[in-house]
Amino acid sequence: MDWNLFGMILQKYWPLFVKGALTTLWISIIGTVAGLFIGLMIGIIRTIPKPGTKGKRIFLKIIHILLNLYIEIFRGTPMMVQAMVLYYGAPLFLGWEIPRMTSALIIISINTGAYMAEIVRGGILSVDKGQFEAAHAIGMSHFQTMVHVVMPQALRNILPATGNEFVINIKDSSVLNVISISELFFQAKTIGGMHFRVFEPFLIAGIIYFVLTFAVTRMLRWLEKKMDGSGEFIMAGNQMQV
Repeated sequence: MDWNLFGMILQKYWPLFVKGALTTLWISIIGTVAGLFIGLMIGIIRTIPKPGTKGKRIFLKIIHILLNLYIEIFRGTPMMVQAMVLYYGAPLFLGWEIPRMTSALIIISINTGAYMAEIVRGGILSVDKGQFEAAHAIGMSHFQTMVHVVMPQALRNILPATGNEFVINIKDSSVLNVISISELFFQAKTIGGMHFRVFEPFLIAGIIYFVLTFAVTRMLRWLEKKMDGSGEFIMAGNQMQV
């Protein structure tokens, strides 16, 4: 360990490390939010009751098969491979090249969406079935039931898992260096190549990754506590005096 080199790299290249960290954080935030939205939409679709007509049932069955195929493919293949296939395969099949950053955001989003779909499904199943029945009894449609009754409760239940996906995205965004995204890992690799030393720049990158994930984890735990409330409730109501 060369502490002089460590200090020199930190002093000289800190703007690159900051730029890489901000890119990593930006991609992770967008990917997690978009993935959560994808997961919510899939969750709503997968819980649609069976239609009465045969044609609608067949159509819904096809949609379920396609969604399950999407989930299995993106959960069963590495994100690095997905990034390579999308970025380098687009010119072959579409005839035009997708920009690197756009490719990165697409891959993070749809990969996160595949995992969030199962997380959301678990969150929906955790809501008492009686609330579905009560909402339908007062005339709510399936979409209204999900938006106004089920999803607010499911979102609270899946908040820890969503935060975990955010932390995973911060770390897994490093695989995007294969398509030359200038995130934190890419910057550390570039600086290491300049000085033919990899330990010092990657040690700095590791520290930054830890700071990012630690800060995000603590903020999410604080948010969970705020949503839980104080836990102290006072029953209020009319009291009859005799």
